[in-house]
Amino acid sequence: MFTGSIVALVTPMHSDGTLDKKTLCELVEWHIHCKTNALVVAGTTGESATLDMAEKQALLTCVIQQAAGRIPIIAGTGTNNTKTTVSQTQAAQHAGADACLIVTPYYNKPTQKGLFQHYKIVAEQVVLPIILYNVPGRTGCDLLPETVELLSQVPHIIGIKEATGKLQRAATIREHCGSQFDIYSGDDETALDLMLHGAQGVISVTANVAPQKMYAMCAAVLSGNTVLAKKINTELMPLHKKLFVESNPIPTKWVLQQMGKIAEGIRLPLLPLDAKYHQELKEAMLSAGVE
Repeated sequence: MFTGSIVALVTPMHSDGTLDKKTLCELVEWHIHCKTNALVVAGTTGESATLDMAEKQALLTCVIQQAAGRIPIIAGTGTNNTKTTVSQTQAAQHAGADACLIVTPYYNKPTQKGLFQHYKIVAEQVVLPIILYNVPGRTGCDLLPETVELLSQVPHIIGIKEATGKLQRAATIREHCGSQFDIYSGDDETALDLMLHGAQGVISVTANVAPQKMYAMCAAVLSGNTVLAKKINTELMPLHKKLFVESNPIPTKWVLQQMGKIAEGIRLPLLPLDAKYHQELKEAMLSAGVE
């Protein structure tokens, strides 16, 4: 349903941590201009863990209104509480989102049967397309391929953002779920390889700061121009790596600040990027042609 470069959008904030909706609208326009294929609002990169429900709804409404149908909008609605996840997903549907990205419940470490029931119940309460989101390094919870296979048969569940960075994992999911089930890379460093093995696109951190190149890389691989895709990916590789020298989205927000795209706001317990990483981020920006 969705393909190419999908940006896991940062949440712009003022220096006091309040939402900066004006800058958010400017980012939406920039990404549309750069041909970004879709936007994810209030995902991990958007600091969803420190946004309350009213703020998430305000962000989503702002982005949907600004986009005005020119680009698909995917809402991050996952929590570790099934009832709350249902409420947030229903609210996103009411706001006009095109799909929802739902992370596995974090901290409470459900079983595979619990994960199946969690997603099944959410999917039964909405008609929005749902993308599963597996990122065990963040959640302490791993959605295994056999559970993904069961969930792929549930109406409205259309795909998965697989952020383990393990190519074999994605290959197993494809084998179990078939070609109609979408797979999206959640790991920029291995996204090209995953797309070469059949993934539909990448839900990207790097695309926050290099949207045109990420779009071009994805478009190249989807059109079969592997040589060009590999060339662009090589240029972007320093960013793929260095945007994670501290927890996401700390480095990404710092780069966007250097580019003049956002202010310095970020919410505790996250802090601005440590000065010891500034030079290597600048070098990665230069290598990727990001100014």
